[in-house]
Amino acid sequence: MPVAIRPLTEEELEEASAVCLRSKAYWGYDATVMKACRDELTLSAADLEGGLSVGMREGGTLLGVAQVICESDNWELEKLFVDPPAMGRGVGSQLFAWAVAAVGARGGHTMSIAADPEAADFYRKMGAVDAGHVASASIQGRCLPLLRYRILGGS
Repeated sequence: MPVAIRPLTEEELEEASAVCLRSKAYWGYDATVMKACRDELTLSAADLEGGLSVGMREGGTLLGVAQVICESDNWELEKLFVDPPAMGRGVGSQLFAWAVAAVGARGGHTMSIAADPEAADFYRKMGAVDAGHVASASIQGRCLPLLRYRILGGS
């Protein structure tokens, strides 16, 4: 079946949010952490503006979700989550490539990634470099690895 990456629709928000939560839970986080992360991992209609929140589908199955955002000319990979049954199939790499292309097409030079510690090595394999740490938006007192990816050809 063909695989397609395309902007999410309002009808897909609940399904996409569920993928984000299942992907996070895959790493063994307990119920307290998952509850604290729920709001941050839930997509809303506002996230659909500009087509910068996408899903990757194979047939009728949503395999993964990615979202980039821009605040004051600073691009961030806000979400990149792969449904656990689809892990190891290149879904994350394809979604990351989409994010890089989306940022580059909009003139971005770099993309920041506040990575889950379990995902940081994936981003390093994609070419991102360590740039310090950043406070978790969900869990007070927790720091996340901050990585940066240089967009080649970004204007």
